[in-house]
Amino acid sequence: MTTAPTALRRTPDTTLDVLHRIEDRVLWLSSAIVHHANRVRPNPSGLKVGGHQASCASMVSIMTALWFRHLRPEDRVSVKPHASPVLHAINHLLGDLDASYLPTLRAFGGLQSYPSRSKDPDTVDYSTGSVGIGATATIWGALARRYADRSAEEGFKGRQYALVGDAELDEGAVWEAVLDPQVADLGELVWIVDLNRQSLDRVVPNMAAGRLHGMFAAAGWQVITLKYGNLLDQLFERPGGAALRARIDRMSNPEYQRLLRCSAGQLRERLPGTGAEAPAIGALLAETDDATLMEAVRNLGGHDLPALDAALSEVDDHRPTVIFAYTVKGHGLPTQGHPQNHSSLLTEDQMRQLAAEVGADPDNPWQGFPADSAAARLCAETGARLRRDPVRQMAPPAMPTDTGRTPTGVATTQAALGRTLLDLTRTAPDAARRVVTVSPDVSSSTNLGGWVNKVGVWSPTERVDWFADDAETILHWRERPTGQHIELGIAETNLVGLLGELGATWSRWGEPLLPIGVMYDPFVNRALEPWSYGIYAGGQSILVGTPSGVTLAPEGGAHQSITTPSLGVEQPGCTTWEPAFALDTEWTLLAALSRLGRPDGSSAYLRLSTRPVDQTLARVPADPAARERRRRQVVAGAYPLRRHDDAKVTIAAMGAMVPEALAAADRLQGLGIPADVVCVVSPGLLYKAMDARAGNGEAPDWILDQVFPARRAAPLVTVLDGHPHTLAFLAAIHGVPARRLGVTRFGQSGSLAEVYRHHGIDTDSIVAAALDLTE
Repeated sequence: MTTAPTALRRTPDTTLDVLHRIEDRVLWLSSAIVHHANRVRPNPSGLKVGGHQASCASMVSIMTALWFRHLRPEDRVSVKPHASPVLHAINHLLGDLDASYLPTLRAFGGLQSYPSRSKDPDTVDYSTGSVGIGATATIWGALARRYADRSAEEGFKGRQYALVGDAELDEGAVWEAVLDPQVADLGELVWIVDLNRQSLDRVVPNMAAGRLHGMFAAAGWQVITLKYGNLLDQLFERPGGAALRARIDRMSNPEYQRLLRCSAGQLRERLPGTGAEAPAIGALLAETDDATLMEAVRNLGGHDLPALDAALSEVDDHRPTVIFAYTVKGHGLPTQGHPQNHSSLLTEDQMRQLAAEVGADPDNPWQGFPADSAAARLCAETGARLRRDPVRQMAPPAMPTDTGRTPTGVATTQAALGRTLLDLTRTAPDAARRVVTVSPDVSSSTNLGGWVNKVGVWSPTERVDWFADDAETILHWRERPTGQHIELGIAETNLVGLLGELGATWSRWGEPLLPIGVMYDPFVNRALEPWSYGIYAGGQSILVGTPSGVTLAPEGGAHQSITTPSLGVEQPGCTTWEPAFALDTEWTLLAALSRLGRPDGSSAYLRLSTRPVDQTLARVPADPAARERRRRQVVAGAYPLRRHDDAKVTIAAMGAMVPEALAAADRLQGLGIPADVVCVVSPGLLYKAMDARAGNGEAPDWILDQVFPARRAAPLVTVLDGHPHTLAFLAAIHGVPARRLGVTRFGQSGSLAEVYRHHGIDTDSIVAAALDLTE
């Protein structure tokens, strides 16, 4: 890649000199961090390390202005993924990151590829990396902070900044979040869009900034456009300046970017254009010296510290704000403006050229400012100003393991969710007050109605319930600051984004919450990425998918989830349970709640059903000790539901399929083939137990001895309302022959019996599979 012409980079205002020196050092450090990872550190494998010097360079001025002029300790910042070296460079200058980490970008145990709240050694407020999620996280972080305020001893204050790459605005999840009705009131939100108008492969022909401006404004945001810097503004005031501005405003992105690769002479040829205003523009350029002209064409608002300072001072705290900061990708680097500079790396010679321009030592790249210099003093003062008090960890209230209720009659696991939450308000009110539920406009259809009536709906201010006196209104929508249910629009990505932030308040603010998000199980797939990202970032929460599976028979294939059981098994940092009975739901929900809001905590996923099941089939032991043994087994992943001394086959069933498994066992008994029936509640925990027994990882394995003892090893039929591979590993516990029943194709509408028969998970299919294994 050829080198762009060098231009003056420092504005003449001496009062800005110290900030410019810091800006230069941030540019150098961020570039050197990437350079060292790719060209200096040994790389025996030869695999690409990667990094984004150009993407960092476009953010240097913005982040310098924000950190050294406007940021406060109570503020939080989400940094766009590819600018992580800029964040680490600033943290180093502020004394928050030792120089020994600077050469470790993308090395094992070193600085992560993208900002990571849980894995980086320095202060990172939000994990970013998946496009759009880091930006929207500030929205949910603001809501979570406001919710936590209601129970805090003193109110939390501070802005939520998001430094957003312009390409991130292509993500639909961004607009789902921006358009949620609650967002327009979040005045603490400030998004700064790095409008460099380049993607990975090219200069974007038309960023349509005006359209983006209108979309944010229509959503109630204050919109500030920071297009030109002070030097260009001064040129625009001179004769011919208005024509120059009009010419640049009309210019396409690619044409403007090409100017960045031109010499001063080429600029004088290209910039006037061919229109009627060309002579006036040419005359203005003729009166401008080469150095000023070269600097002016790069003098966009996102690189002008006074302009950035002014824009950040205009933020209106009564509504969200977005600042569109025009920038040059690779600003200040030899690769600036090149259409393929996204992942380009400076050569050794180019790094030395950059060092000479910014006053750095390429042979001692991490050298700090002289201790007695003004730049060193400002870094120290800023570091002291932004230093945060350690978060005081508050242990969440004690959680009961059993409310003492034994369900009878016919019930569903979905209904048991709401019943357990109501019971919790009676048996453990302190813990219940920490529970916050979230749903995307499906509260009543997921059996949260009783809970919502009991605790109310959260709102920053109390609102009138105009249907409170309507006798036919069953679900009472009382909105108030003490409410414990948050309702969002129908956007599952929003729900899990908020869920992750509510689940992080214990570590962010010292306020442990117990968040439960409820959505239709088929749409867990839609929310999978931000849900996983929330867990990665340290959010601890419970996701409830209900109703689930092809058991939603009349709903048809579009609403019948198939893969979600295995997704829960495979998700790191999460335990999945699929209870068969109401009491199993209570026990697993309480166990999941007990693991939230603590340093050693974890998330959970519960897959529930709307199938009515006779609760006497659970055969809950009456003896207290036996009941507790059953509870421990349920929470650990499985329990024996039926035993025969001379069993010839074992049927391991999960969730809604347990009634079919029991019916199949009855029929097999009549055929002279006794069958054990095991109720699997958590395939993930069973898999971990089996893996630990083989020497892989650490997990308790006692549950295997109690549920699948070696002396009872027999051919195995597994069945679940989901993909059969979820339980396929169970046969490996003792190496027995097995048949695996489940759902492997899209469903269709029909009665429960028809749909089960269609997928081969009905009682007949279970009996047939057992006969195949035993005859």
